Amino acid sequence: YLLNNILENNPRGARATWNNPVGGALQWSGSPEIGVIDTHGDLRWYLKADTIFDINSIEWGGTMMGFRQNKDGALTWGYGQRYVKYDLMGRKVFNRLLPEGYDDFSHSLDPMQNGNYLIRVSDADYLRPDGKRVRTIRDVIIEVDPDGQVVDEWNLNNILDPYRSDVIKTLDQGAVCLNIDVNKAGVTMSADELAELDKSDKFGDILGTGAGRNWAHVNSVDYDPTDDSIIISSRHQSAIFKIGRDKKVKWIIGSHQGWKGDFKTKLLTPVDKNGKPLKCDENYNTCEGGFDWTWTQHTAWRIDSKSKAGEVYLTVFDNGDGRGMEQPALPSEKYTRLVVYKVDEANMTIQQVWEYGTGKNEIYSPVTGLCEYHDDKDSIVGYFSTAGMTVSKGIAVPSPYVTEFEWGAKEPSVKIHLLNTFGYQAMPIDLAKAFGDAK
Repeated sequence: YLLNNILENNPRGARATWNNPVGGALQWSGSPEIGVIDTHGDLRWYLKADTIFDINSIEWGGTMMGFRQNKDGALTWGYGQRYVKYDLMGRKVFNRLLPEGYDDFSHSLDPMQNGNYLIRVSDADYLRPDGKRVRTIRDVIIEVDPDGQVVDEWNLNNILDPYRSDVIKTLDQGAVCLNIDVNKAGVTMSADELAELDKSDKFGDILGTGAGRNWAHVNSVDYDPTDDSIIISSRHQSAIFKIGRDKKVKWIIGSHQGWKGDFKTKLLTPVDKNGKPLKCDENYNTCEGGFDWTWTQHTAWRIDSKSKAGEVYLTVFDNGDGRGMEQPALPSEKYTRLVVYKVDEANMTIQQVWEYGTGKNEIYSPVTGLCEYHDDKDSIVGYFSTAGMTVSKGIAVPSPYVTEFEWGAKEPSVKIHLLNTFGYQAMPIDLAKAFGDAK
């Protein structure tokens, strides 16, 4: 398993800021801790990044994230202002700056079936409706070809509703992805506070609404080749979207609360295994039959081998903060799930096929994480990356779990407990692809 872990944000990375235009997430920079372990927990490979990483540099700093193993066995990922591809022996395929006009990579670099790449970035110079120019925050996806040329762009400020605040008002401000502030644990943001913030010129990697603030927080992007669409996970909307090449939303997975206009027609209806609609409350925040949405989720990925045109199987890591559009009375009531959904696009319905984690507070992971299907063993891999996150001397110190389940199993076949490390994602590495015949 490749472990994409992250050391603490380095204060030296915060000495630079984007200030013309204002905003951006340049300061978000933690040193990498990337390795491969086997099922005994022994370290088998380590990324020695010092030749391509410099915490003091704008062009060579940033948090390394979005690791994916490509069909040829090599790894792609991004950090800061770069996106790269290397094989496991350290040989460079490419190491490029983000295309001009885009800044601040984080979270997701997805290899597409057509040979291109989907990269989660920000707009370096976005004109808001109020006339202010800002750098946006984790709300733009670009498609680049193998030579690095931009093929297409999905700017979510122009596609979604950046002022839908229903989820944002329920988030625990002590754990906003990797912007951990233990002094704000359990604190939420009111409508009045959001309104005052929007009147101000305070922009950047902060919780809020509108372009230039962290209203969307897209943490995964995937491609559906059957209809040339992308599937994105938006943590701060607790929603998963499918968006076409025409920049139109095809469906929305998530609570029905707070959506306006045409978005209401894109909301999926929960059903049981027989296709019968489940009974839910007025806003579809809670439903019967064991069904639940994902809340502040990560990694909404299509299971290609089980999906087909009009029918999408998805694996999702349901972090669980703000579950049911509220904070629970006690922190011990929070839990994180691994989930598999099936979407029937013709009938606009969604079925929960499998889940693991309900009620298991010991593996609650307030931020980061991964849930992914793997064909070779017909299995689901889950990384409870911030499980047991406690506070020591003001620092958040989690102890993650790597798990792997046979398809449909109630308990994991593999469970590895890592101690005192801030996990981001973990995934199997195919050594045959990396070192053997990749045909």
